[in-house]
Amino acid sequence: MPERNHVVAVVGPTASGKSSLALRIAQRLGTAEVVNADSMQLYRGMDIGTAKPSIEERALLPHHLFDVLDVTEDASVAEFQQQARTVIADRHARGVTPVLVGGSALYVRAVLDRLDFPGTDPAVRLWWAGELERRGHEALHAELARRDPAAAAQILPTNGRRIVRALEVGELTGRPFVASMPPLESIYDDLTMLGLDVPRDVLEPRLSDRVDQMWADGFVDEVRGLLPAGIEGSLTASRALGYQQILGFLRGEMTEDEARVATVTGTRKFARRQDRLFRKDPRVHWLPSGADDLLERAMSLVAPR
Repeated sequence: MPERNHVVAVVGPTASGKSSLALRIAQRLGTAEVVNADSMQLYRGMDIGTAKPSIEERALLPHHLFDVLDVTEDASVAEFQQQARTVIADRHARGVTPVLVGGSALYVRAVLDRLDFPGTDPAVRLWWAGELERRGHEALHAELARRDPAAAAQILPTNGRRIVRALEVGELTGRPFVASMPPLESIYDDLTMLGLDVPRDVLEPRLSDRVDQMWADGFVDEVRGLLPAGIEGSLTASRALGYQQILGFLRGEMTEDEARVATVTGTRKFARRQDRLFRKDPRVHWLPSGADDLLERAMSLVAPR
């Protein structure tokens, strides 16, 4: 396996069991390490609400690109692309198989595919950031939908940073934000993509249970503890699912129960969107997440052919 310069990617909606499967695959391979492709798991201190692998799990074998940003820093997919590809190149040079895992479709594609990011203009970005502050997320998302419906369909109305970026790119290039997305063609010759398939009637109750467990594990206290670190002033971290809702509760804008319910609703919408985006990729081998022989099915695809 090591000489193949192989990359394994495990994708799918939130709460489908991606992290667990990626770890088990890496352990079975022996010479393998996990590489994060979840945009919110990049942040230090955002553990419960992102369902980040535990310290104990990460101690079993090397995990990369977890806890690399402070909550005041903006996650940049272009910077992440460079970092992840450097990690992968280094693993290959040492005969190690990288197992990429995450539910952020753009971040996964940024690592795997021939995806180049348009340049930026600070003045244009600043203007749109000002419009975001003045008009609010919903109104600016509606503006994006008028200008670039395809981009708006892929960006959550709460994700102000990506809305601003899409509008900036459209203004700079004169083309839709997603027009520059390349074909589904990897830069790696030997790629295995595995997707975890969870029926909606199974996934949605699981998502609700997961949010309840996060609350029981101290999610509210986690967010409260990030206030001194500056999470409220972050354009990215403060908009993460659950964190945004709990911050609203802590500001007195809603009750704690309303924050929890809003988190469940938002997570269900996000999971449907994740699944829809990954389903468009014909390279993904879909596996039933609840199968007793899930690991064996995965290894039959990952093992040398």
